[in-house]
Amino acid sequence: MKLAGRAAVVTGSSRGVGRTVALAFAQEGADVLVNYTAGEGPALEVVDQIRAMGRKSLAVRADVASRSDVEKMMRAAKECFGRLDILVNNAGFTRPAMLHKMSEEEWDAVVNAHLKGPFLCVQAAFPYFKEQNYGKVINVSSVAGLVGTVGQVNYASAKGGILSFTKSVAREMARYNVCANVISLGIVETDMTEKIRSDEKLREIYMNRILLKRFAKSDDIGPAFVFFASPESDYVTGQVLCVDGGYGMI
Repeated sequence: MKLAGRAAVVTGSSRGVGRTVALAFAQEGADVLVNYTAGEGPALEVVDQIRAMGRKSLAVRADVASRSDVEKMMRAAKECFGRLDILVNNAGFTRPAMLHKMSEEEWDAVVNAHLKGPFLCVQAAFPYFKEQNYGKVINVSSVAGLVGTVGQVNYASAKGGILSFTKSVAREMARYNVCANVISLGIVETDMTEKIRSDEKLREIYMNRILLKRFAKSDDIGPAFVFFASPESDYVTGQVLCVDGGYGMI
């Protein structure tokens, strides 16, 4: 197993992309902390699935934009697993609005979740990585951060910021044998993309932008995260891997 003996924190992992990543890690032998902000039930379901594989797991409610919550979450991982090797910054949500109509609250909420959150999480995980001279940071971006998007200037800005944030982390933390990389996703079949996938007009617009002419399924994205979390990528840092069906090329 590629992740045997490793321990991971995956933010926003009670559903969607985060859930897929948490289960993929467990299947490869990792113990996984499941993070959520609302709805304990789905998080506990993921925990049960992970434990059924013979791995350790726990659910921790934490707002990634809160320093105290994030520090508590990292301590919980260390106490439960005895170590912390992998951090996946995935948590987030959207508050769409056209630029001229977007409120300051809508801007702050999305940027805090998608950009401040990863900053706080990496900062809180750093002491554990430094202590063991090893760590993997995987930040989740989006095609929106590469090419922009109409009606989501807050989301696109935060996801674009993740790219330069990750490269800076890679430069600063390389001396501690920590690799930091980005996985940029396209449209994955999750609750967050339901409107795009169910609205006929939107579906046609986005499908025309995807070279492979289909939306991503969970099986399409899990292997990329496992790669960046595993020893197979120990000589890869500061990189962006687009798992988007070719959307980001256009």
